[in-house]
Amino acid sequence: MKQNLKAPHRVVITGAGNISPLGDDWSEVRTSLLSQKSAIRYMSEWDQYSDLKTRLGAPVENFELPSHYRAKQKRSMGRVARMAVLATERALEQAGLLGDPIVQSGDLGVAYGSAAGSSTAGMEFFKLLAGQSMEDVTTTTYIRMMSHTAAVNIGVFFGTQGRMYTTSSACTAGSQGVGFAYEAIRAGQQKVMIAGGAEELCVAQAAVFDTIMAASLKNDAPETAPSPFDAARDGLVLGEGATTLILESYEHAKARGATILAEVIGYGTNTDGGHIVRPRQATMQRVMELAMEDSGISTDEIGYVSAHATATDHGDIFESHATYDVVGKKPINSLKSYTGHGLGACGAFELWAGINMMDEGWFAPTLNLNQVDERCADLDYIRDEPREISTDVFMTNNFAFGGINTSLIIQSKNRA
Repeated sequence: MKQNLKAPHRVVITGAGNISPLGDDWSEVRTSLLSQKSAIRYMSEWDQYSDLKTRLGAPVENFELPSHYRAKQKRSMGRVARMAVLATERALEQAGLLGDPIVQSGDLGVAYGSAAGSSTAGMEFFKLLAGQSMEDVTTTTYIRMMSHTAAVNIGVFFGTQGRMYTTSSACTAGSQGVGFAYEAIRAGQQKVMIAGGAEELCVAQAAVFDTIMAASLKNDAPETAPSPFDAARDGLVLGEGATTLILESYEHAKARGATILAEVIGYGTNTDGGHIVRPRQATMQRVMELAMEDSGISTDEIGYVSAHATATDHGDIFESHATYDVVGKKPINSLKSYTGHGLGACGAFELWAGINMMDEGWFAPTLNLNQVDERCADLDYIRDEPREISTDVFMTNNFAFGGINTSLIIQSKNRA
């Protein structure tokens, strides 16, 4: 049997594009984090749904595509795909690859996800099912509705011809996108990958968490929710957005003189194989161990952990103990306390924000963490104010419905 004895390729990040409730570019997001400004608001648009208990969300306000996007190009894109494509355009531009021949050469692939497609497109099909009418169904209805709409619209818009991974894995869609891109480049299957995740805020998704009593009901005080790790937490708040990262082999990046933002040095993913929504601490712990083993570094080098921490009862507890058992008492926060839970977008956003905070030597506190739940592990919870931390390595974790788990280890550009 022929063996592949080639050494694995190092994988670096050379571009990023972002659309989030806190703002788009890092200066906007940075200002919000440093001023501890939450993007959560009361969703008066949802008042028409009288049976819905939660009224909280974190929308991207006033989002529109730039004027250079033609009507024909936008036809197959719902809101989630439009955010994903624009974030990708910005990421390619920062990487210096927008319009570069490699984009359409087959050497560049896509690994991108969302929990769902566009809900407005789904409503067009609902009229067919409920009213037996094809009146609203168009040639693009399914394209806008399908769960992999963000990934394929990126591929079509930019003309990519390499690998395509569509990671429709809910809360891990963005982090799996980055992880699969990392694996493809490391194995020499692609030189460059577009990676990340996106999501559009939808009342139907809020209803999902409402029915399982996992959504926050602090409707009278939106700024106090969600409250990850806090003893008085009462559930999550949904958000939206899109974050795209450009990953490429270290050799390729250096050869073209690209600016390196960070390096991906470890990735782990697994599944609980248990309950459909209740997480398992053992497999959460194992996924972090897999990422550490892949990175080849010691846990002493991890200077910060970006938690998934959605402010649900069991999730925060199990995650905190799994984290402690792998890396010990490390500084940890939850950026969802600012943005809400962006589902498919959260993993890529939290990674990108972590890189920028690591570069500047500080990390944001978790909002609304007034009293740590005594059932949570004895971690070094960043709270009350931003904290100066000097580190070259951090871990970022995400956990999804169905027991899909991810962990990524990111190294500073100073080591790359």
